[in-house]
Amino acid sequence: MLEKFMDNYKLLIIVPIIVAIIAFSSLATIGIEPGIDLKGGTMAEVNLNKDMSSPEITSLLHTSLHIDEVKIITNNNRHVTVELSDNVEIGQFKEALEGVGTVSSFNTVGPVLSEEAMGQVYWAILFAFIFMAITVILVFKQIVPALAVILSAFLDILFAAGGMAALKVPLSIASVGALLMLIGYSVDTDIMLTTRLLKRKNGTEVERASEAMKTGLTMSFAAIAAMIVLYVVTVYTMPQARTLSEISIVLILGLIADILNTWFLNLGILRKYIDYQRNKKQAKKDKLKNKVVS
Repeated sequence: MLEKFMDNYKLLIIVPIIVAIIAFSSLATIGIEPGIDLKGGTMAEVNLNKDMSSPEITSLLHTSLHIDEVKIITNNNRHVTVELSDNVEIGQFKEALEGVGTVSSFNTVGPVLSEEAMGQVYWAILFAFIFMAITVILVFKQIVPALAVILSAFLDILFAAGGMAALKVPLSIASVGALLMLIGYSVDTDIMLTTRLLKRKNGTEVERASEAMKTGLTMSFAAIAAMIVLYVVTVYTMPQARTLSEISIVLILGLIADILNTWFLNLGILRKYIDYQRNKKQAKKDKLKNKVVS
């Protein structure tokens, strides 16, 4: 059954491509909203004295602070995380909440710092891809397998970014760190598959691919399960730990994408490449044999 699966190159390759198109469409039409640490503004955590709905808190801050955009990130057990579009002094914020609640955490990021942070994000992702590509090409010394690994890593990031846009996960220092972690994880699974198919000679190609798939999927499902547990725990029991919830949801999206891109796209490309190399060698042998006969 696995042999038939591996022989269907078009199916293996077209599924991740369709998913990539959907992810790119989500990214292009919805876009990822930068978090406070990248776009500037104010983030505060408040312990309320009484239960208040998110619209009530929003209305109170609108009236008191005269700010256009107020976003309630979490509102759980009287613990509220508030995001303000403008920079606000802590004194103003405390005065607006007088008699309603106390401020447990307050952070303001200016536009200059946020612009510098965004520049660092772009450079970090760019350099990560450049050094990853150089390393992969040096390891395999074959352009097609190396490009397949690089393409798989790129599509993992694209899928995760598209998922972030659809699920309204902000682009923050935490989520950028998760995206960079995905590059390493993607390269790990792709290199394992490529190494077993191209460098190892024991067993058939199907047996080597099956062995790699069992190992890789076990790693992926274990990591996804761990991230789901982390996400549930942080969202429902520790809503103030937004950094961990952002990291976990981005990693879940990227790990799901890695399953598609490694065991469909990369496997399909490698299978096609192996057959091409085999046919090329056979053609050379046949040409040499014909010359000898003639």
